[in-house]
Amino acid sequence: MYYYILALVIIGFDQWTKWRIIQTMDIGESIPVLEPFLYITSHRNTGAAWGILEGKMGFFYVVTIVVIAVVIYYMHKYGKESKLAGISLALILGGAIGNFIDRLFRKEVVDFVDVYIGSYDYPIFNVADSSLVVGVIVLLIVTFIDERQKGRTK
Repeated sequence: MYYYILALVIIGFDQWTKWRIIQTMDIGESIPVLEPFLYITSHRNTGAAWGILEGKMGFFYVVTIVVIAVVIYYMHKYGKESKLAGISLALILGGAIGNFIDRLFRKEVVDFVDVYIGSYDYPIFNVADSSLVVGVIVLLIVTFIDERQKGRTK
């Protein structure tokens, strides 16, 4: 299935961007991209979004392995029926594995996309995080549309 290729592309791009950040920036260093909105800021995170569950690597290992197994199962089950569902699951898979690689080998996740919305500094994130969020949003939309269509056929 080409969904695995999409997941591998995401993993590769995620790991390449993180490697570039590690090689070229000091932790805390920030480069303006679109001031005052977007910066590239070298950051490390040992937790999840907003730093929750900081240092709970064992928990993240178990949860990520379960998520990967469930996503692969659903990708095989629904990927042939719905390309959009398969793509969304591939985005989730790529994102989950991208951050899992960081946790496994670095014991922290490399984050670098720093967005300001007015005076609010949104938590710094990375390609894997973006892939996960987009994948979940698309999956929710696909599920909503599918449920709506099922309701019309009854």
